[in-house]
Amino acid sequence: MTMQFGFPVLTTLIFLPLMAAGVLLFVRQERTMRLLTMVVGVLECLLCLRLFSYSPHGAAFQFVEKVNWVPALGMSYHLGLDGLSLYMVLLTALMLPLCVLGSWTYISTRIKEFHFCLLLMTSACIGVFAALDFVLFYVFWEAMLVPMYLLIAVWGGPRRRYASIKFFLYTLAGSTLLLAAIVAFRQVGGSFSIPELLEKSYSFKFQIWAFVAMALAFAIKVPMFPFHTWLPAAHVEAPAAGSVLLAAILLKMGTYGFLRFCLPLTPAASVVAAPVMIALSIASIIYGGCIALGQTDIKKLIAYSSVGHMGFVTLGIFLFSVSGISGAILQMLNHGITTGGLFMMVGLLYERSHSREILDNQGLGKHMPAFMFLLGLFSFSSLAFPGTNSFVGEILVLVGAFKGSVWIGFLAVPGAMLAAAYMLRLLQRVTWGAPTSFKPSWWDLKPREWATLLPLAVLVFYIGLAPSLAIKTIEPSIERVLTTMKSKNMAMGISEDRHLAQRLHLPALTVPGDRDPIQKERP
Repeated sequence: MTMQFGFPVLTTLIFLPLMAAGVLLFVRQERTMRLLTMVVGVLECLLCLRLFSYSPHGAAFQFVEKVNWVPALGMSYHLGLDGLSLYMVLLTALMLPLCVLGSWTYISTRIKEFHFCLLLMTSACIGVFAALDFVLFYVFWEAMLVPMYLLIAVWGGPRRRYASIKFFLYTLAGSTLLLAAIVAFRQVGGSFSIPELLEKSYSFKFQIWAFVAMALAFAIKVPMFPFHTWLPAAHVEAPAAGSVLLAAILLKMGTYGFLRFCLPLTPAASVVAAPVMIALSIASIIYGGCIALGQTDIKKLIAYSSVGHMGFVTLGIFLFSVSGISGAILQMLNHGITTGGLFMMVGLLYERSHSREILDNQGLGKHMPAFMFLLGLFSFSSLAFPGTNSFVGEILVLVGAFKGSVWIGFLAVPGAMLAAAYMLRLLQRVTWGAPTSFKPSWWDLKPREWATLLPLAVLVFYIGLAPSLAIKTIEPSIERVLTTMKSKNMAMGISEDRHLAQRLHLPALTVPGDRDPIQKERP
């Protein structure tokens, strides 16, 4: 094994939950099952402390581990992190212990199988963000499909079978397209190694076909409008822990795929497809907000809000600017924190009232003040209130949008207004509304529930008030991606064409330090 450091931290993060899942098969006591999974989650978080030694200005990929896997086919067990993936690994590790705590009393059947699925999901998700071999990436990408399907199908709501099958079929269709793109890159690029493929250039025709295949796979996973229809059903029917993992981690795999593969591997196709991707992003923002505004089910409201929030992420990515992509990556992290917290709170509320309807959960401000304080905090974060984490990411995306085109910026602004409308409506009715079936036995937050929600609440304030560390960490990786795109497109004679950019209604591709990236006409 070739390792950058003496300790294989990424391999440990991936295989520790797998080993714990194997041990879990031989455990019989329910409390021991919960405690074992909780201990593994805490150990994962402690191991992530090693990742804070990441240097933004160091090598492109750090914590690298590489072993020849199938030399005859050019496959290798290759892991590493950069600024695009670092915070996704940290977020994945954090969610495991929080999901265990949040499900401590809610999950009362098939407890062993439930925690087994949580452990498998954690391993697969960390593997997706750490893999630097295309085949290894695909293995982890597919591995997360089965445990997520089971979480919905076994522990979900009344329509769990419909929701789980729809989720499985949508994701499987995207995975098939992704596999075709991987095989095509092996044939043309001669390698499955992601760093090696990033160094090569490809013909425009090949880029178009590869981009279409990958973009469809990633758009389904995000999900972007009009591929979003599986998401509300999956969120509503999944247990609270399943909804948290789905919102906080799984949706980010799609946007991570755009950043890791589409932009640097198919830069010319990305520029050509950018108007379509921006249009779909704005459609997701407005559509998700409008549909969320009309919901009476709290969980469905938050599910549709995810469509709008992820629209801001894809919008930032296809602006091709440092501010836009920085905002997109921060929104990936912030959406996981905020929406994960909201779904946890819906799960806690359902344990008390056995209903997710707004009408059945009104007037809680007087009886559950601690609960309402945290619900208000996560709601204000969701609508990007200044001082919260989501404000930083959303304002960066909007700055990038207005710099690129005033029209793009103006079309994106209604999404922020809609978020304020549906979240404030929810807060007003849940806090001060007249309850239709008030239950005096409702109780405020317990210590276990405080322990579940407080880490996310702290991150809401920390990122909102001191975002500089996160921005400094991710910007060098963004600059590398944009520089790669620019150099490859210059070789094809399209990246520095201001007139082409104007025809596409886009700004010319820029990287930091460029005062005027267009200094000559295209030959």
